[in-house]
Amino acid sequence: MAPTSTPQTPFGRVLTAMVTPFTADGALDLDGAQRLATHLVDAGNDGLVVNGTTGESPTTSDAEKADLIRAVLEAVGDRAHVVAGVGTNDTHHSIELARAAEQAGAHGLLTVTPYYNKPPQEGLYRHFTAIADATGLPVMLYDIPGRSGVPISTETIVRLAEHPRIVANKDAKGDLGRASWAIARSGLAWYSGDDMLNLPLLSVGAVGFVSVVGHVATPDLRALIDAFTSGDVQKATEIHQKLLPIYTGMFRTQGVMTTKAALALQGLPGGPLRPPMIELTEEETEQLKIDLAAGGVQL
Repeated sequence: MAPTSTPQTPFGRVLTAMVTPFTADGALDLDGAQRLATHLVDAGNDGLVVNGTTGESPTTSDAEKADLIRAVLEAVGDRAHVVAGVGTNDTHHSIELARAAEQAGAHGLLTVTPYYNKPPQEGLYRHFTAIADATGLPVMLYDIPGRSGVPISTETIVRLAEHPRIVANKDAKGDLGRASWAIARSGLAWYSGDDMLNLPLLSVGAVGFVSVVGHVATPDLRALIDAFTSGDVQKATEIHQKLLPIYTGMFRTQGVMTTKAALALQGLPGGPLRPPMIELTEEETEQLKIDLAAGGVQL
């Protein structure tokens, strides 16, 4: 049975965009994925995103994606929302992934803006609508122009919000002004997709986080959002400032690279990366240790 959701928080409040653990020889590590998912939910996540970019979705097969969804659901699906990344720059392939995710039992879908081919806004509208039409699952848009090359305009977000199954947006646009208007006009549940802006986005109406830093700091993220929603903005600000070294350290290079290094430092499942992602250098790992320790992470 899926965890309880509300229109205000359809996928929970604190979600980690989970890495995909691999074995030493680069194969999918389903046992490791279940152990990592359990660890993250025990730490305070009420949702996990699998098969996102941090999950190395560009280099996992469609079959591996379905296997991962099933494994994570088996481990934590009764305690946390399991949201499957299904976004590609091919609408038909995204629909196939969405249907496979639904068949595997996912609770919701994350659909990133089509990347590289740079469609116009009407193309984005048709792409997201086609995916939302393809299953009965709730959909979270993912607006990240730094990776996709194209932002979802506020007007397009407002149009998409009229679809009964498009219920949320993961915002990695880095523009609080546009976020403010889009939240006010669309009524979508808004999730921060940029850890450094977790607290600022709450202040303009966000309801939660889809976080990379959740791999190492979920208890603090949970405390931050609990403080903010209870009206203790000063405490939330103090936690935000405590997290700054972690936010900085985890994004000195690609988040999946630092995350897998951080998991290795903590003895948690992660394993190697698939090309073209690469392991951190010794110098980068030492800097990561300093950053994490400065934010209070026990290694």
